Amino acid sequence: MANQTYLETVNNVLIRLRENEVSAVTDTSYSKLIGRFVNDAKRQVEDAYNWNALSETIPVQTTADLFTYSLEGIGQRFRLIDVINEQSNWTMSMETTTAMNELFLNAGNPVQRGAPEFFNFNGVTADGDTLVDVYPVPDGVYNLYFNVIKPTLPLSASGDQIIVPAEPIEFLAYSKALLERGEDSGINSTEAYQLYLQSLSDHIAAEANRYPDEITWVDY
Repeated sequence: MANQTYLETVNNVLIRLRENEVSAVTDTSYSKLIGRFVNDAKRQVEDAYNWNALSETIPVQTTADLFTYSLEGIGQRFRLIDVINEQSNWTMSMETTTAMNELFLNAGNPVQRGAPEFFNFNGVTADGDTLVDVYPVPDGVYNLYFNVIKPTLPLSASGDQIIVPAEPIEFLAYSKALLERGEDSGINSTEAYQLYLQSLSDHIAAEANRYPDEITWVDY
């Protein structure tokens, strides 16, 4: 089954609001508003759980004597799973900035070189991607793999697809829309929000059954 599109999600919310469907998210000022609520809801749902659909591996190939690398395309909203040094066949350990400074400044002169064992996120690039320092300073080429949960970019085109469960996104966007325009003779925003929580819980439970290691979720 294909992933639900941005337009389909907006129209499903409009139907619940007893409004006319649109052929593009930008058709009316109200559909644009619902599109904003859908994006807000998508972000909340993506942030609520380590969805398998959001898992991604960011490869980094080291260069001798270079210890700072850019995680291309990762942005800053990612959540870390683990970091693997392929050649050394080990999981690297995250260190605090203070601990990394001590390693670099107090490990002797010259600084230790070899297979990277430790890492620390340290700043961002001009494009907004996260920078990472590794230690020991690489003495050659090593393939490092940063396994992360990476939220998707905001939906913009009508055909953009939602890769996490769409139902809780619909209910949360519906709740936000009801809150914005005030209660009417139908369901109220509090009831719609409870539908969102139940839907989110159900989808997390279903995914946790398939991926038992991922059991933590957050209600924002």
